[in-house]
Amino acid sequence: MAKRLFVGSLAYDITNSQLEELFSAAGKVESVNVITDRYSGQGKGFGFVEMATEDEAKNAIKTLNGTNFGGRTIVVNEARPQEDRRQQGSYPRSKRW
Repeated sequence: MAKRLFVGSLAYDITNSQLEELFSAAGKVESVNVITDRYSGQGKGFGFVEMATEDEAKNAIKTLNGTNFGGRTIVVNEARPQEDRRQQGSYPRSKRW
């Protein structure tokens, strides 16, 4: 089963292929997604990497967390489940008064 990792403190110009190349040294990479601004296309400084197995994910965390990549010290850890981002107010968003 694939294991999803969070990668933070990335340089803003890092691409998916550069991040995949870095993580491929730790094991088989299933997918890479550098998060970008939807309007400018510039990276937001973090992304997600999905490794093929749990052992490869642990190896990636152990070997890559705290290393220098693109001039910055990156943070690598297990990704948390995505939070529900729906409005939490007392009125539904679509309701107009």
